[in-house]
Amino acid sequence: MGIIISVVNQKGGVAKTTTAVNLAAAIGQRGKKVLLVDMDPQGNATSGIGINKKELTCTTYNVIMGEARPAEAVIKSDYKNVWVMPATQTLAQGELRLAAFENKTLQLKKALLQIKDDYHIIIVDCLPSLGVLALNGISACDRIIIPMQCEPYSLEGAAELLATVKRVKNSTNKGLQLMGIVFTMVDKRLTVNREVMESIKRSFPPDAIFKTEIPRNVRISEAPSHGKPITYYDPASKGAEAYRKLAAEVLKRAEKAGKML
Repeated sequence: MGIIISVVNQKGGVAKTTTAVNLAAAIGQRGKKVLLVDMDPQGNATSGIGINKKELTCTTYNVIMGEARPAEAVIKSDYKNVWVMPATQTLAQGELRLAAFENKTLQLKKALLQIKDDYHIIIVDCLPSLGVLALNGISACDRIIIPMQCEPYSLEGAAELLATVKRVKNSTNKGLQLMGIVFTMVDKRLTVNREVMESIKRSFPPDAIFKTEIPRNVRISEAPSHGKPITYYDPASKGAEAYRKLAAEVLKRAEKAGKML
């Protein structure tokens, strides 16, 4: 049985898409079949994994609007064991058009259930919002990962997001659970980074936070402009090593949950 993981944070600039792309690639390198689903109209996960958005004829938008079958939108990436359901700016129309749907937050879930057994892991990159598109991502998944930058107000944002997750769990996704919070863009030389991390750690159980921390690393920042995950762009970098460790943690937690063979 596969597992669907949504990478979620309503705050932008926290390395959410970076985490989704690099996690997909690192898990693929460990021999698992991965589908990366881009649910952000910016399409950064799509371009970040090397797909030319101008050449796309079928995207996540067509799938959630019921205009195409999920398998029709899936593209094989250039990276080991990684497939992509891409997105373009057209997806922004979905936020408006879905408002007229009776089950407007369940369109992605219905689609992914059709192909869930084709992959070990499906990773959904959600847009930085708590609107209809993001709620589709939360409603569709088994687990969520929250990338969190160590800066003031991070805790407030996490509390708001987890309140939304609780509402979704109580209404449309009974099995939904937090897989973990991952600290991103960490620079322990900065006092504020250390203080915020300690504050967050005091606010959550130990198993709610991944042991792996993603460092602030220039090579991670460079990789998307080359259309490459960091583990391919610079495999020896500290950023690549961190995402390989995070991939191992994610797989261990997935297997512990009995969600993946």
